[in-house]
Amino acid sequence: MKRVLAVSILAALLAAMMVALGAGTAMAQAQPVMGVAEFQNSSGAAWWRGGMGWDLAGMVTNELAATGKFRMVERSKLEHVLREQDLGASGRIRKGTEAKIGKVTGAQFLVLGTVTAYEENTSGTGGGISVGPLSFGGSQSTSYMAVDLRVVDTTTGEVAYVRTVEGKSESSAASVGIHAGFFGGNFGGMEKTPAGKAIRACVIEIVDYLQCVMVDRGPCLQEYGAKEQRRREKTKGAIKLDD
Repeated sequence: MKRVLAVSILAALLAAMMVALGAGTAMAQAQPVMGVAEFQNSSGAAWWRGGMGWDLAGMVTNELAATGKFRMVERSKLEHVLREQDLGASGRIRKGTEAKIGKVTGAQFLVLGTVTAYEENTSGTGGGISVGPLSFGGSQSTSYMAVDLRVVDTTTGEVAYVRTVEGKSESSAASVGIHAGFFGGNFGGMEKTPAGKAIRACVIEIVDYLQCVMVDRGPCLQEYGAKEQRRREKTKGAIKLDD
């Protein structure tokens, strides 16, 4: 009797372990596997220089991984394949190569981004001093950056998600607010600059948007729909359209 009871308990424990393992596997499979390609720049921003495209891709990769809702493909697995497909130079995937990118790298989705606009304005507010690139106590800086974002399904080659992401900052030149380790590489030293703040705002917006449309869904979809509508209306109001 005791032996039968012990066997039953062991069987129940094994079944529970199998269920737990199955749930863990299902959760891992449910997490989108993402790769982030080298960002491009068409804005003419003075601060952009060689290597920044991959640094920006690295920031997005780190922030997506930090959510715990995505599995990320390392740059070392992406860079060679993407260069082979000439993606780094053109910002586009040649027809028929999407499946190869997905097969070789393991990425289900590939994030492509192009910085399309950057504007910066610094206005004086009275006295103040400047030390190198920083100003203290005498200026107010505003900056704006826009990134055209596309997410390509590497299985079908179709663009699964597309959005224009905007980042804005408005603060005194001496203020901070960037968490440690966010910037590095070619972006090192930009934490307190208007460009740095706009970059961080864009990265956070990119991650929040992808988490909403690819994982969370629900009410946030309506919020992003409303935000996109406001952006489009504002853009229309800023330009003169032909009747």
